[in-house]
Amino acid sequence: MQALVNKIYLDHKDSISEGDKASYIPALANIPDNLGLAVRDHSSIYTAGDTTFRFTFQSLSKIILLLVALEDNSTDYIFNHVGMESSGDSFNSISKLDFTNIIKPYNPFINAGAILIASLIKGSNYTEKLKKIMVLCEKIFERNDIGFNDEIYLSERNSAYRNRALAYLLKEKDILEGDVEEILDLYFKCCSIEVNCVDLANLGYFLSFNKNSIIKDNHLRIVKALMLTCGMYDYSGEFAVKIGLPSKSGVSGGIVTCVPQRMGIGVFSPRLDSKGNSILGIRCIEELNVALDLNIFR
Repeated sequence: MQALVNKIYLDHKDSISEGDKASYIPALANIPDNLGLAVRDHSSIYTAGDTTFRFTFQSLSKIILLLVALEDNSTDYIFNHVGMESSGDSFNSISKLDFTNIIKPYNPFINAGAILIASLIKGSNYTEKLKKIMVLCEKIFERNDIGFNDEIYLSERNSAYRNRALAYLLKEKDILEGDVEEILDLYFKCCSIEVNCVDLANLGYFLSFNKNSIIKDNHLRIVKALMLTCGMYDYSGEFAVKIGLPSKSGVSGGIVTCVPQRMGIGVFSPRLDSKGNSILGIRCIEELNVALDLNIFR
């Protein structure tokens, strides 16, 4: 496995300047070009490239938000507020929420859905809610030094005009309950959690095996199904056809993939395609998928 991971890294490391970085959050444009790949199975963790470099969680945090919300509420309650369908639009789209008869976000992995999911996390105050999220991250990542990137947090919070529009639209429709700015701040804070490729491989491994039974099995099943159908933005359908693995990407350049009952995969490279997915991240997963015949529909 280590030889394969090394080969995949070497096959793609010279292409790290291909594509564009996310600049709508200004600080993300300053992330250095990089490539890291980590794979965890029952035997070990295999790494290549810079797998210790820490980048922000961004939309990958939507997995954790949904897991916490599912543990806090009944499944019916969650999906009375948020749908389960692919949107067919970009992750920050506002049009279908406002100009159609849709009365709730399509799924928990678009921004409107994730903001609403953040509002369903229970706690007596903001600090208690954030603590629940951090405790779950510590258990999954298997480390207790989890922190935040304050520069990116502030950059995202100060430039989040569209996310604010989404949140206040949900509030106007009486879908979102609670203080809008506090809910948004919880969402931005989770997006700014710092992770590396090994953390993502550990997350993929956790989703594959539910190590230590931290989360109810049915909740993991729901999350993996949504990752497969909605996790790669509006590239999700094509990704499912070509690769067939539950995955979630983030605009900082990370992708987490779980291969049920086999392994977890974490990859990072900050330059993105037009859909918002890491170009080299997808290529590395594609190569690993072909080499090991990982597609769950094989």
